[in-house]
Amino acid sequence: MRHRIDGKQLGRTGSHRRAMRRNMAAALLQHGAIRTTGPKAKHLRRFVERIITTARKGTLHARRLVISELGDRELYNDDGDPTGQTLVQRLFDDVAPKYVDRPGGYTRIIRLEERRIGDAGSQVILQLVEEETSQSAGGRGTSKRRQRAAKRHEAAAATAKAMAKAEPQAEEAPEEAAAEEVAEEAAGEETAPEEASEKGEEEK
Repeated sequence: MRHRIDGKQLGRTGSHRRAMRRNMAAALLQHGAIRTTGPKAKHLRRFVERIITTARKGTLHARRLVISELGDRELYNDDGDPTGQTLVQRLFDDVAPKYVDRPGGYTRIIRLEERRIGDAGSQVILQLVEEETSQSAGGRGTSKRRQRAAKRHEAAAATAKAMAKAEPQAEEAPEEAAAEEVAEEAAGEETAPEEASEKGEEEK
């Protein structure tokens, strides 16, 4: 009977499962997101969130606990060059400080439609939750529906600005036409006496 046995075996031995968990956690902390299957993502989520909660303390004891669970290794970029930072340094310097004021829930699971080739296993993306600094004021998210609504509001605002700029020009046009008419009338009045004087001279 499975009394007091927690977690999934995932078809692996204990040592294989621990090694897989460490490697996947290292990839998640380095890249911010990984693609895996649903059961493995759920298994890894508990481990990573517990590690981040411990790293939030920032003490030497917390660092030793994390190293005992996660291990430590040098990080390399996509070209294979060392980044000059270890996994634990990245966790304590870059990842954990983002969640100091967040009471848990550091990761999210996004389900994908396509299945894994071979066994048709369900695939998901496990990613670290970013802070809300990039979101709009008021705590709103950046879903596609909100993005479309924001674009519509921007287009409406741009149209309103264009109309506001066009209205003064339309108002100025009659004034300019009236000014031109006054100028023509003044010019006509000036030419009328000249024509009368020319006619008088001719009669003489």
